[in-house]
Amino acid sequence: MKCLSGPVLTATEMRAAELACGAPLDVLMERAGAALAQAVWRFGNGAPVLVLCGPGNNGGDGYVAARILREQGLSVRVAASGPPATDLSRAVAGLWDGPVEALADAIPAPVLVDALFGTGLTRALPPEIERPLHRVAKAAQFVVAADVPSGLGTDDGADLGAARAELTVTFGAAKPAHLLQPGAGLCGTVLVADIGIATESDMDVLARPALPQPTAVDHKYTRGMVVVIGSAMKGAAALSAIAAERSGAGYVAGVGLPEVGLPHAIVHRDLGVLGDKRVGAVVIGPGLGRDAAASDMLDQALASSHRLVIDGDALVLLDVTKIDHAIPTILTPHAGEFERLFGASGGNKIERAREAAQRSGATVVFKGADTVIASPDGRVTLAPPASAWLSTAGTGDVLAGIAGAMLARGLGSHEAACAAVWLHGEAARRAGSGIIADDLLQHLGACL
Repeated sequence: MKCLSGPVLTATEMRAAELACGAPLDVLMERAGAALAQAVWRFGNGAPVLVLCGPGNNGGDGYVAARILREQGLSVRVAASGPPATDLSRAVAGLWDGPVEALADAIPAPVLVDALFGTGLTRALPPEIERPLHRVAKAAQFVVAADVPSGLGTDDGADLGAARAELTVTFGAAKPAHLLQPGAGLCGTVLVADIGIATESDMDVLARPALPQPTAVDHKYTRGMVVVIGSAMKGAAALSAIAAERSGAGYVAGVGLPEVGLPHAIVHRDLGVLGDKRVGAVVIGPGLGRDAAASDMLDQALASSHRLVIDGDALVLLDVTKIDHAIPTILTPHAGEFERLFGASGGNKIERAREAAQRSGATVVFKGADTVIASPDGRVTLAPPASAWLSTAGTGDVLAGIAGAMLARGLGSHEAACAAVWLHGEAARRAGSGIIADDLLQHLGACL
């Protein structure tokens, strides 16, 4: 088993992968149950176990795990929400030689295995299942979920009555519910078990980027020249400029930045610097303002043919039809900015980000507790939950500066956005609790 990483598959994609892998479904179920049992054995501390089994194949995984754990000497009981309803689940349930309690009457145990419902659930848990599930989960010391906690929407992370797990063991590949809120917050730690299914997808989990260190032949321009354009709130633009410097940019030029406090940034009085062919990326938006002058600066940046990071105030002023699809561009909206740019829709966050990337021709970093990065070529990267302490003023300005540095060093827009989100989250992790935006700057060097 490995930590949450690799491809991300929807419920439909996962079913197709299972059918295409060539292994009999009963073999896959045995492997899944064995992985579930292994996790309980490793993390359950030898305590008595209650396994909750549903009527489908997720319940079958539970019966397999219960049988293996009992063979390993643990005290194991099984409670079911009803009789097995598939050929596979009936077959493996028949190999369980112990009693099966009714879910409604189940007596809690220190370790609970939730194998009631897996990736197929699309509606709310009925009360006759939700109530006893929450009762025994609340009484347990450690809850392990099979694939996803019962009551999570697999593809959108919707809470349909789920009980929180401390550990989720998912089979074959990660699912959107493990990364989208509120589902991600109900999964606990997620481990991906390899059960012999080849998984490919245009979605993946955000991974540590491969960023080579400068070499002896590098100089300030080969490392990337970033222009940061601010105006109204100079402190916000300054955060972006320093973040670009701390993220490895060789040269940072600022327009509308403070005249003091940025010893390594060269401050310009106008946008003439955009005519410098050595510019690798332009960051515009943090502290820009929303007046006519700010709008004119945005238009000049869009017309400059330089790689762009558009954030903050610039997102309020932006007309997405003006983005040149041939120029790598990153948009970094939070939920309010996203809705203003692209409107409200009923889709989940992945669908909305993907459609926005297609419309704008830009890589979209749809920020939040479940950041989604989508590009026009269809790629989507989902970031694992980062520190909740990032919910403070200025942290988005830091992210924009990091993204500018990544673009300036020559990364593609999707790769640059992913690297920026990873570095931003890692800096927050290292900074700890009670952080302010400035604290992130001090940890970026170590993250690199």
